[in-house]
Amino acid sequence: MKQRGRHRRRRRGQALRATLAGTALALTAAATLISTSQATGANSPGDLTPLHTGASTRLSLHENLASRDTLDTLSGNMGGNVGVDGVLRDADRSMRNASGCSADERDALPVEPTATRAYCWDDADARTPRWRPRSVTTSGDADDDGAWGAHEVILSGWTHRDARAAAPGRDEGLARIAFVDASDPDALRYRWVLLVAPRAGGKDFAPVRADLGGMVWYQDKLIVTAEHGQGLLLFDLHRLLRADVDSPAVGRAGHGYSAAGYRYVLPAIGSYEPEGGSCTRDRGHAVPCIGSLSLDRTTTPDSLVATEAPSDRPERTRIWRYAFSTAAYRTGLLADAQGHVNAVEAYTTKGTGISGALSHRPSGGGEAEWYIGRPSDDRAGHGSLWRQDGHGAEAATCTADQSHACWSLGSGSLSYWQQTGELWTLSDTADRRVLYAVPLSSVDGSLG
Repeated sequence: MKQRGRHRRRRRGQALRATLAGTALALTAAATLISTSQATGANSPGDLTPLHTGASTRLSLHENLASRDTLDTLSGNMGGNVGVDGVLRDADRSMRNASGCSADERDALPVEPTATRAYCWDDADARTPRWRPRSVTTSGDADDDGAWGAHEVILSGWTHRDARAAAPGRDEGLARIAFVDASDPDALRYRWVLLVAPRAGGKDFAPVRADLGGMVWYQDKLIVTAEHGQGLLLFDLHRLLRADVDSPAVGRAGHGYSAAGYRYVLPAIGSYEPEGGSCTRDRGHAVPCIGSLSLDRTTTPDSLVATEAPSDRPERTRIWRYAFSTAAYRTGLLADAQGHVNAVEAYTTKGTGISGALSHRPSGGGEAEWYIGRPSDDRAGHGSLWRQDGHGAEAATCTADQSHACWSLGSGSLSYWQQTGELWTLSDTADRRVLYAVPLSSVDGSLG
């Protein structure tokens, strides 16, 4: 928030800009090695088509906030808020710089444009098959000065999925977030935080199960996609709490609290649920399940961008935005009218299977441009990244056969760090999990 961090703008911005000023990392294999069979989005998604008012009512949400007494009771019982700074001071894992990533991990990076920064996870997390990295947001989303207190921070959301299990296990759907201290771009460190939900009037908590396909940190709030895309979950970064019992349980344990072995938890403070009932991925005119999220700071007011979750149906995909509230007492919350949140803009696109979307209006531009990430058709090859507006779409061409398969393997949600001009995302592929940044100007320069 502006009153908290503006006077610290010069602390580490110089280090980030120095990193970007260098030569782009040579992190990818030769573009010509990608075959036509790996290409996706060979057919242009075309132009964005505005969604008529009647259809956009299916995008409305209802806001539900937990009582302050419940949240305060839980905080008090667990010793009070430790803050983002407290979690980062206790970071216990290091990320590997690009030079420390394996050849397979580097192969997951975009072919065109190339990444200027890339990091791989600690070995304990890089190859754990049941936890999947899904989304990313940063302190560049949280505050327009790019910092949270004394730190530049990256948050990465992971969800527990076990495709090999005959039946869902106890941990299926659990959600955790890596709090990454990115203040020193050459030495990133992180700590895991488990997402939970208060219960019993704040005397206990239960695990949150969420897809985390999208995640946005805005002001002091964190908004994530709920399980199966059924709306959004809301968290307050002022309410990070420490568990004092180390056991497999989640919640009250004896005279303390346990979080399945995690030291820190972040309790939900509310949700945004679809007003039209449960979402579905089967019918194009029903309430959509939410797939990814991003922040657009170039609208007035700032807005939350959402996309429809991927499905197998060969229909157009909906993308839309909600405005954030400008009321001083509603920091980080969506604009509402007595608990109702309406989409302020909505479109459809032929770009099916969207893994991430970003809206950004360039300086001096008249309208926003939309960046749409799409995976390969077989989910095994490089995907594509399209820039789209009401007049058409463009994507980089990186092979001799004119393939658009230039983006990363299994790319997740997109996040734009305004202070540095970086587009952040991550690779969601087994054994090839990379967190990386590409200058948005390089993305635009590669399109044709």
